[in-house]
Amino acid sequence: MTLREKLGQLFIIGLTGTELSKAEEDFLVNNNIGGIVLMGRNSQTPEQTHKLCCSIQKLRHQTKYKTPFFISVDMEGGRVARLKEPFTQWPPLKKLGEIDSPSLAFNMAMSMGRELRAVGINIDFAPCVDVLSNSNNKVIGDRSLSSDAEIVAKMSSALIRGYMKSELITCAKHFPGHGNTMVDSHEDLPTEDANIERLNSIELVPFRKAIRSRVDLIMMSHVLFKSIDATYPASLSVVINKLLREELRYRGLIITDDLDMKALTRHWSVEEIAIKAIEAGNDLLLYCNEPSVPPRAIDAIEKAVSETRISLARIEDSYQRISKLKRESIHMIDPLPWSEIKGIIGNPEHLKIAKAIEEGRIPDGLAQGA
Repeated sequence: MTLREKLGQLFIIGLTGTELSKAEEDFLVNNNIGGIVLMGRNSQTPEQTHKLCCSIQKLRHQTKYKTPFFISVDMEGGRVARLKEPFTQWPPLKKLGEIDSPSLAFNMAMSMGRELRAVGINIDFAPCVDVLSNSNNKVIGDRSLSSDAEIVAKMSSALIRGYMKSELITCAKHFPGHGNTMVDSHEDLPTEDANIERLNSIELVPFRKAIRSRVDLIMMSHVLFKSIDATYPASLSVVINKLLREELRYRGLIITDDLDMKALTRHWSVEEIAIKAIEAGNDLLLYCNEPSVPPRAIDAIEKAVSETRISLARIEDSYQRISKLKRESIHMIDPLPWSEIKGIIGNPEHLKIAKAIEEGRIPDGLAQGA
């Protein structure tokens, strides 16, 4: 396999519309791209989303190695929900955290995961395990389970196990914590004063639990922690990546948050962002919104390898981790047949669970407890 083909597997990229364009098909195939992220603009109905996922996975047969694609989405519940009705609409995690039932969290995630897997999605960028330590933080806000780190840890572990039961790849975010920020990283770079002692006592508590729960991915935040790395935010920081690998002993995949966000693009070039993300130790680079950017990013990394700024071993390390996860976790590559899906999307039992969470109660027939 060529360097370019291995590099392609390190990328998860967005699409422009509700079906693949010829240019997108060519780019995915010719560069052996690792995966797709579906945004709201890509999903109109379950049937259309199913058709799009089918067409994405069908492209693997045109590639040399027939590697399945990651097909990912942001479905946390509440305001972060790319798939609309008739997919079950889940309440924000804050409501789930207030009920404080791991069994309910498990069933919510398992039910959500079954709907996503049915149409062909194999990664959910969830759960959000940020501890809401700043009540004025509107960026995270009701996306957080709680301001209590132990509740976040307990409940997010149950969510991870529920997603895994549905055979969905899970992702804990936003490392090492986005719950105390005031600035939206979509718009600019948030800066934090928290030192390692503070992180260990609050923000890292849920991440440690997520790792013990065998979460598949951890997403890095675009937050600058000045006392830990005064120059680079977590997503571009060798120091914070080492914290995750060495102190927390995490062995799964590390993915960036969207590298198109202004937290980064206001301060560094497209090329430097891509190179620094790889140098920091990220395995997967996420590009959600700017179609012109991934080709430039791949070129920049390829050039950095040729100039020995990035080692071949560094690329190989991430490539092997990605390949292992795809082999071990994507058991059903293609979506279910459409005829089997209609009873899964918006299933009455799923709607019953969602309604109970919205009303702040445990649904009938579901016992409290882990």
